[in-house]
Amino acid sequence: MPRFFTLIFFTVLWLPAALWAQEAVKLTLPERPDVRIIVDISGSMKETDPNNLRQPAVRLLARVIPEGSTAGVWTFGQYVNMLVSHGQVDDAWRQLAVDHSRQINSVALRTNLGKAIEVASDGYVTGGTLDNTHFILLTDGKVDISDSAKVNQAEEKRILGNLLDGLVAKGATFHPVGLSDQADAAFLKTLAEKSNGSFRIADSAESLNLAFLDALNTAAPQEQIPIEGNAFIVDAGVKEFTALIFRGATEANSEQGENTPAVFELIKPDGETLLYTAQPDNVRWAREAAYELVTITEPAAGEWRVTGELGEGSRVTVVSDLRMVVSPIPATFTVRTPVDIGVAFFEKAEKVTNPEFLDVLSVTLSLTSEDGRSGRKSLSGDEPPADGEYTDTISKLPAEGLYRIDIVADGKTFARKFTATTEFIVPTGMVESTIGAPIDISMAEEAESAPPAPAAEEQIADPEPALEPEVDVEPSVQIEPEPLAEVESEDEPSKLPVPLWMIGAGAGALVVLALLIFLLMRKRRSGSSADVTTDEEAEGLNELQQEMANIEAETPIIMPEPEPEEDIPVAVTLVEPEEVIPELTEPAEDDDDEEFGLDDFDLSEFDDLPDYDLPDDPDEQPDDEQKK
Repeated sequence: MPRFFTLIFFTVLWLPAALWAQEAVKLTLPERPDVRIIVDISGSMKETDPNNLRQPAVRLLARVIPEGSTAGVWTFGQYVNMLVSHGQVDDAWRQLAVDHSRQINSVALRTNLGKAIEVASDGYVTGGTLDNTHFILLTDGKVDISDSAKVNQAEEKRILGNLLDGLVAKGATFHPVGLSDQADAAFLKTLAEKSNGSFRIADSAESLNLAFLDALNTAAPQEQIPIEGNAFIVDAGVKEFTALIFRGATEANSEQGENTPAVFELIKPDGETLLYTAQPDNVRWAREAAYELVTITEPAAGEWRVTGELGEGSRVTVVSDLRMVVSPIPATFTVRTPVDIGVAFFEKAEKVTNPEFLDVLSVTLSLTSEDGRSGRKSLSGDEPPADGEYTDTISKLPAEGLYRIDIVADGKTFARKFTATTEFIVPTGMVESTIGAPIDISMAEEAESAPPAPAAEEQIADPEPALEPEVDVEPSVQIEPEPLAEVESEDEPSKLPVPLWMIGAGAGALVVLALLIFLLMRKRRSGSSADVTTDEEAEGLNELQQEMANIEAETPIIMPEPEPEEDIPVAVTLVEPEEVIPELTEPAEDDDDEEFGLDDFDLSEFDDLPDYDLPDDPDEQPDDEQKK
């Protein structure tokens, strides 16, 4: 009971501070990111990256890092080289990165990853701070600094220990990308998790490009324009847009040669066609085997169209005075650490709170699983938010795995889109229940081993004895009497329904018995020294024995009967039905939708995902059969 009141006391103290902290977190324009690209050029990359996909991937990153950010590129094997000097991203920096990307190879003898991280994070480059610094690491993750396996293992522990802890404390985040399934996934994943970064395995050019873009999206989120079919709408406020178009499967298979991609066309609102071979002055066009990247400054307002089949990951990013800002999306989340969604609009540096502007906005949130299933909900209420921020929380999803989050704002005259990828994880020590609500695994095991609860009107004739705690208990020691006493074992709680008069009688008998033992011991000690007992002592002892006999005749004494061959008594009691299965195994039906944070989602496509069965009506609760 004192512990309970202490918990209440600290909760009361903590709650106002927590509410204040939550209220104090407001959306602001993000700071310019610092991106460090570290590329493995060790000899082992000949096997894990035989086609040298690292070159076009680095060129893609260099071209899409937002202007004004800072960035640098390092390569490493046994030694570390600065491929592109750390500095502010502009056209000159991008061109230097594209040119130097051709020096990426697989000729180095060792894989000195720890040294590469130390050099890329050196205070000489950063000025001693790593706030908002993101390291995008491209490697096979096999630390190799010596012929000794023990030396290499010790180096891995150093990287994941003191080195990583110190950098994370300064604000660094790592996004490792493993090339092929031969990468040391466990090592790279730990590197990402300890720094709250993302980890991906890439075994093809397409997956590598998408992994790099996901990492960059976390480091430097960029606004997009939604692509509907093969068209997108450019509003008058857009100063520049960059169309990154990945080739679809049909386009990739129809190439005329290894270096001759299929024809790609971009059609302006007035019908004029732009080609790679004929570029106006306001157009920058880059072509790779896997994608087309077109940047146009001062574009014409209206509908633009793209010919051909668009592959996964195609996007159009924009530069505009009117910006949609979304709160950071974590690389991973759990039920205990949900994703808090926040969306706001800024005109230059001022947040837009004008209800006339917000009233015409339609803001929607979509989730897409790895197999293409999707759910959608609206963040727009009947009235626009007074502070201009649209909020929601995603606390649970139907199953573990990667999910793409898309937030689209449609303002009739303009549209904006934000995309991010996150992974839903069930924490260690938790299991997924039949309707997706995590429960403690120890409770689940206890529920499986416990006997079934009987109906209220039924009686248990021969209940199984409750498990006893593994402690040494003297048979003569009785349970301390208290009104309505409860006996709790370590494995399973149970109640001992003993009447009050029996408890009182037993207590009285114990007192008399203790007194008798005391006098007998005293008699023995005195007898050993004098061998004489006075008449008064004998008479008092006889009276005490007579009085105790009368009490024993009137009052039964409850004594535990020890089992054969055991010294520990076993209490056989009735198990009350409500105590057999802990309440935590039963989900709160009234709060199901609220816990999921997806109460308005249309998740009909998720119906056959494992461990989840969602009703067609979002407000309808699953019946008992669905829970089973």
